[in-house]
Amino acid sequence: MTDVSIVTPVYNEVENLDQLGEKLHAALSSCGRAYEVLLVDDGSSDGSWEKMLGLAKRHPHFKLVRLRRNFGQTAALSAGFQNAQGEIIITMDADLQNDPSDIPALLKKMDEGYDVVSGWRKNRKDRFLNRRLPSIMANALISKITGVALHDYGCTLEAYRREIIKNIRLYGEMHRFIPALASWVGGRICEIVVKHHPRRFGTSKYGISRTGRVILDLMTVKFLLRYSTHPIQIFGKIGMLFGIPGILMLFGIFFAHIGYNCGIESLAGVVEIAKRPGWILLPFMLVLFFTQFLSMGLLAEIQIRTYHESQDKPIYVIKEIVDS
Repeated sequence: MTDVSIVTPVYNEVENLDQLGEKLHAALSSCGRAYEVLLVDDGSSDGSWEKMLGLAKRHPHFKLVRLRRNFGQTAALSAGFQNAQGEIIITMDADLQNDPSDIPALLKKMDEGYDVVSGWRKNRKDRFLNRRLPSIMANALISKITGVALHDYGCTLEAYRREIIKNIRLYGEMHRFIPALASWVGGRICEIVVKHHPRRFGTSKYGISRTGRVILDLMTVKFLLRYSTHPIQIFGKIGMLFGIPGILMLFGIFFAHIGYNCGIESLAGVVEIAKRPGWILLPFMLVLFFTQFLSMGLLAEIQIRTYHESQDKPIYVIKEIVDS
């Protein structure tokens, strides 16, 4: 039985792999736990796969997964999760900026009963303006929107309990939101300070260019965390922002005409304004928007029910059952 699985995406890191293999072997051999290391080749083109084959020959605990092309870090991690056998799954980068010597500390924290232990690169060795500053702002935004306060959502060095990660499906750039998604299924989450080293070989594959995609995925995560089982609530609320003013305007115009026809001369100005094309169309457009959002919410409700029922997927996650 495997206790610990290390999942490491690899994309054009040929110069780092020998050191990575030795450091992982040294850190894990001293833990006294049955382990495996899954290196996931995410379509490398620099000879990384051949180097990985050599590592697997030297270290029998190493397993290799090769993707047909470069699918991205989230897909590589997902492939690793699918093939991992350990009860605890630890993710880390292959660029040696994460330190394998932090793995025992992650495991020790997991032994305290946590389901997710996230690394915090407190003394991060990256450029400030284009790496650290955007990260600081992104972490604050993500923590605020998801309600799960972490200092470093971008740190790949994290530990997950298998029973938590198996209930999470990853798409886009959503690997960085795993702690927030784990909170949705009731996972206990904590954060510990980990070491961070400057990159010695190769170049970073990720930068500020991913900001737009991360923001869009953050919107998806917020929707999943709060409205995934009742989407009518969000679409209905948006619809009412349009519908209530539209209905009030229609009633106002209707009663203004009635009052004016009944001899209330003070309403003449209101009636004249209401006769203008824009004021006639606006309330009907607002009511139309309300109808559209309401329809979207109802269709989403049907899709959510189809999704759960077709897969026999419950809307809850059981932690344990005690049967005396």
